[in-house]
Amino acid sequence: MKAIRIEKFGDEKVLQLQSVGKPTATESNVVVKLLAAGVNPVDTYIRSGNFIVRPELPFTPGKDGAGYVHEVGSGVAGFKVGQRVFVCKKTMSKYGTYAEYALVKEEEVFPLDDNLSFEEGAALGIPYFTAYRALVIKAKCAAGETVLIHGASGAVGLAAVQIAKHLGLRVIGTAGTDEGLSVVQSVGADFVVNHKEKNYLEKNFRIY
Repeated sequence: MKAIRIEKFGDEKVLQLQSVGKPTATESNVVVKLLAAGVNPVDTYIRSGNFIVRPELPFTPGKDGAGYVHEVGSGVAGFKVGQRVFVCKKTMSKYGTYAEYALVKEEEVFPLDDNLSFEEGAALGIPYFTAYRALVIKAKCAAGETVLIHGASGAVGLAAVQIAKHLGLRVIGTAGTDEGLSVVQSVGADFVVNHKEKNYLEKNFRIY
């Protein structure tokens, strides 16, 4: 199969397209045939060697992806071959999502709704799980509360706006451009503020 491989840590020049062996599903793992892969800031930190954990070289980067289940291990009960799925890898391994196939643990695979494209599925994992963890697990937000989402036009920010509105929160979202503000408002923010404006925090407090 074709895969992006990293043999040494560094800038984008260390990314190499190579032909490598296709992974095989072990007992509790799933092999996913990828049709789209997500690109996250953490991928660049790992590539450069500046992440808290360094994978063993060489490796294929990539945490997020989407495609079809290609093979399931003997101990996997929740998925079947041919099923549409998205992937969010929580662990380091040699088989990331910058490849035609990825080996992932069963708990890192999730059903992909038919209403979503594979490109959309590849953008779900890290952004939406990060936003959910911040709002629900850490902040324990409740309906009727007001939340300020700074940098709401980014991937995690947009996910946070959508989750917050689903939870019944009043959302103030910030962005640095008119285009960004428009996008934030389009996904449900009640108020939008340009964080490049002078004294923008005062405006947030007035809204609050």
